[in-house]
Amino acid sequence: MRSQKEKMLGGELYDPLDPQLSAERRRARLLFKALNDTGDDQQDERARLIKELIPAAGEGVWIEPPFYCDYGSNITLGDRVFFNFNCVVLDVSPVLIGSRVWFGPSVHIYAATHPLSAAGRRTGLEAGKPVEIGDDVWVGGGAIICPGVRVGARSVIGAGSVVTRDIPAGSLAVGNPCRVIREVGE
Repeated sequence: MRSQKEKMLGGELYDPLDPQLSAERRRARLLFKALNDTGDDQQDERARLIKELIPAAGEGVWIEPPFYCDYGSNITLGDRVFFNFNCVVLDVSPVLIGSRVWFGPSVHIYAATHPLSAAGRRTGLEAGKPVEIGDDVWVGGGAIICPGVRVGARSVIGAGSVVTRDIPAGSLAVGNPCRVIREVGE
């Protein structure tokens, strides 16, 4: 029988109240609370906490507190990723972020999803869909990246956009729902 964590990471319906998952979320909350409590004079401690919260973080990752996530362990960050203030990553499925990606303030990345039917939601089960963001992407402040979305390398997502579908590489995409309006240069 598959564990609730295996179901979660496999994109199946799972019980978020499972004791193992609850313990892992508590661990993440303690780590991001400690990260969020660091001051500007504590850069070494902040870097250590980032690496403990997100073990698959590349070199030169910078997170401006506050930052929030479900687990941290399901996030993969390339090198020189920057999160501005108040970003949220719901990482119940893998969230893969390339190198040199910038997130404006209050960007939210949601890999978590729920059944569409009321009867399905009454079960208390939820699911997830992976999110992937390529290298050299800039996501403007207040944007929301929805479950199952891929944002291609070198793309720019406009501030306040709601990304509900894949964005091809090298695109400028804006709006709600987010739509490609033109290509961007190298």
